[in-house]
Amino acid sequence: MSDHNKLQETERKLRDLELALNESSIVAITDQRGRIQYANDQFCKISQYSREELIGSYHSMINSGYHPKSFFKNMWQTIGTGNVWRDEIKNQKKDGTYYWVDTTIVPFLKPNGKPYQYIAIRHDITALKEYEETIEKMAYSDPLTNLPNRNQMIKWIEENLNEQGNKIAAFFIDIDQFKTINEKYGHLTGDLILQEVAAKLRNNIRKTDFISRWGGDEFTIILNNNDSNEAIVQIAKRILNSTSSSFSYKQFQIPVSISIGISTGIYHNEINKMSFVETLIQQANKAMYRVKEIGGKSYHLNTYADSKNVPRTYQVEAEIKNALEKNEFHIAYQPIINLKNKQIVSLEALLRWNNENLGPVSPGEFIPILEQQLLIIPVGNWVLKTVAAQMSKWQEEGIFFERISVNVSPIQLKNPNFIQDLKNIFNATQMDPSYLELEVTESTLLEFHHSTVLFEELQALGIKISIDDFGTGYSSLSYLKKLPINTLKIDKSFIDDLDHHGKILVTTIMSMGKNLGYRVIAEGIETQEQLEFLKKQSLSEGQGYYFSKPVKSEEINQLMSNKNRK
Repeated sequence: MSDHNKLQETERKLRDLELALNESSIVAITDQRGRIQYANDQFCKISQYSREELIGSYHSMINSGYHPKSFFKNMWQTIGTGNVWRDEIKNQKKDGTYYWVDTTIVPFLKPNGKPYQYIAIRHDITALKEYEETIEKMAYSDPLTNLPNRNQMIKWIEENLNEQGNKIAAFFIDIDQFKTINEKYGHLTGDLILQEVAAKLRNNIRKTDFISRWGGDEFTIILNNNDSNEAIVQIAKRILNSTSSSFSYKQFQIPVSISIGISTGIYHNEINKMSFVETLIQQANKAMYRVKEIGGKSYHLNTYADSKNVPRTYQVEAEIKNALEKNEFHIAYQPIINLKNKQIVSLEALLRWNNENLGPVSPGEFIPILEQQLLIIPVGNWVLKTVAAQMSKWQEEGIFFERISVNVSPIQLKNPNFIQDLKNIFNATQMDPSYLELEVTESTLLEFHHSTVLFEELQALGIKISIDDFGTGYSSLSYLKKLPINTLKIDKSFIDDLDHHGKILVTTIMSMGKNLGYRVIAEGIETQEQLEFLKKQSLSEGQGYYFSKPVKSEEINQLMSNKNRK
């Protein structure tokens, strides 16, 4: 068959295929070198090129330059060996604007198995990608100042804090008399001053430094350049000089200045990154208050030698090794409430530690150390077994909940014995797996999106999956579609800050969750105002100190109403 006849036969098959495709399908046929031989109307429409311009041209004419060469190298390797290739591609229109398409390329093969043509079937996903970008920006940046927020700082620390023995410095910055400025001139003026200070701070740091808005009128800067104390002080002085000025408001000149607290330390690989930086920030915060005590408009440098709290990290690491054997751990249960009738529908189980030498230790302090030392596996199994036994006991007493949630670490999920451990726990406690919900963070979700096997095995057992602290990390919607998720929990930080932007973000997450068929829960409800807003958005469930703090199992019975008993 001649090449002309082959093309005619291909186009005939394509017309039959297009009848089965969605009307919005974007279809093209190329030869083995990528030269376009056929383009349907939708391809012309989205690319803004006429059919005459497309036919005979190479596909590279719509290349946006967004993807690395390795991306297309992988594509050609796949289709060149006769295999189907699928991925998302960002292309460029004739007018220079961009669009995203979900693309599937199918090779047409000669009898010898070598491709002689390719058919590309695409679907426009530009709106979806733009929505994902919006969610990412909202999750990682502060909407008022456009500076990175704490979530972005966590990501930056994980990616950049790697060099053993490197000297790190943390700046904690606060605007002097900011509360007075807000009260005297109004919050709009305060917001404008925040934006101006943020811009000046950004302009006075290096590419190797990281700045974020910590909250309110507070900012943090992390220096990861092994600077000497003299160099650190010079940076602080430069920032002070650039931000000390007057802000013009109507006929007023409002004096603006800042106070800077600085803490330094040497990073070692055996120290958890976040614990290390959080300790530096805590010490920098204390140093900043020393500046406030002498009138502000200055800086104070704190070092490890000044810090009494830094050795605590090592104390925690030493004490936690035997905490399980000493029975120092216990479980607290926080009720999840039906917001309409304020009845308890579910519980979240939370690990707590009270050490004889350290006293109560925060989960944010000891959980990373459990993970670092791989103690999270035996401790996590203890938590699951304890919770399962308690759930069975409640049911024997006639107390029922829809489910009970337990946080699990990615290290637990990577344990090859995790599924079998769960089965053993269910057998030992006689708990029905359908009452258990495992809570994973968004970062965990990203780690596991390439493999759905584990999540499918959990679902096969009847276990539910919840994304905890949703919105604090960036989850691609494609991951949410691929993995069997049941519940989204809106992070407390968004409930705390229900300003205009916060309300938009919360309602967006709620709408997205409901449209995808997920159960949506708000964490950290503490005020009547927060509750009323969430009820107006038709959110059905929430938890927080407004209803109850986490309590011991004995106190749950007292909180139960008659409706929770069967």
